[in-house]
Amino acid sequence: MRKKYILIIGTLFLVIMTLQAQNKRELTPAERRVIIDKGTEAPFTGKYNNNKEAGTYHCKQCNAPLYKSGDKFDSGCGWPSFDDEIKGAVTRKRDADGQRVEIICSNCEGHLGHVFLGEQFTKKNTRHCVNSISLEFIPQQRERAIFAGGCFWGVEHLLQQKWGVISAVSGYTGGKLKNPTYEQVCSGLSGHAEAVEVVFDANQISYQALAQFFMEIHDPTQIDRQGPDIGTQYRSEIFYIDEEQKKVALDLLKKLTQKGFEVATRVTKAQEFYKAESYHQDYYVKKGSQPYCHSYIKRF
Repeated sequence: MRKKYILIIGTLFLVIMTLQAQNKRELTPAERRVIIDKGTEAPFTGKYNNNKEAGTYHCKQCNAPLYKSGDKFDSGCGWPSFDDEIKGAVTRKRDADGQRVEIICSNCEGHLGHVFLGEQFTKKNTRHCVNSISLEFIPQQRERAIFAGGCFWGVEHLLQQKWGVISAVSGYTGGKLKNPTYEQVCSGLSGHAEAVEVVFDANQISYQALAQFFMEIHDPTQIDRQGPDIGTQYRSEIFYIDEEQKKVALDLLKKLTQKGFEVATRVTKAQEFYKAESYHQDYYVKKGSQPYCHSYIKRF
């Protein structure tokens, strides 16, 4: 039994290593010198040293996302500098000489550069000094989506945590009243739904993945309500920006119907979106709690 267990573990390890190898791109000699042999490119020569474009920096070898452009700053050192990494993406290792701390890609262990603390460049007091040649920059492709699925506090809170989402804003849409207030929407007479406008990076997350996630963080079978919140303003509705979004939304609803769900979600062409009052924005972040009627339930 013990030998069988060891054999299974060994096989799984080989499969994982094989998959990782398949995901690695072939490196040029110059890339290999830095990424594999832990060399350093000359200062002020890297293609991303002065790059100020919005986007995400990925590992050159395995394409794992490592850094966001918002965390990049000019340190004047001659190499791209970041004061934070994407959570779990970068691993720190003490150099063999014990003098510096190396940073490597957590996924493929490719060499990135070194990390330095205490230099006071930014409030985070951290500088990831990274070789440009170890990185692949993917520009941000901003797109918009609008979803309504009950109280916008919970929908906003869960959507804004999704990888690739740039911003999630609570507001009102779907009615005829211009610039509605929260009280007017709560009356049920404005025709508006509590909704969330999402700006996302289409190079990091697709509209389909985002819409599917939305269908899994609220109950799409409830009519004009979500949990204890009752009223037309709490209806389930996807407001599509273009025909492609409409096609994606209808396809998702069809899949749920085929799975046996009695879907109540409407699919409607997007109208003007009105941002809600400031006290509604980031509600659960400010309160320090979790949504009372929204949570993730796998449906696809």
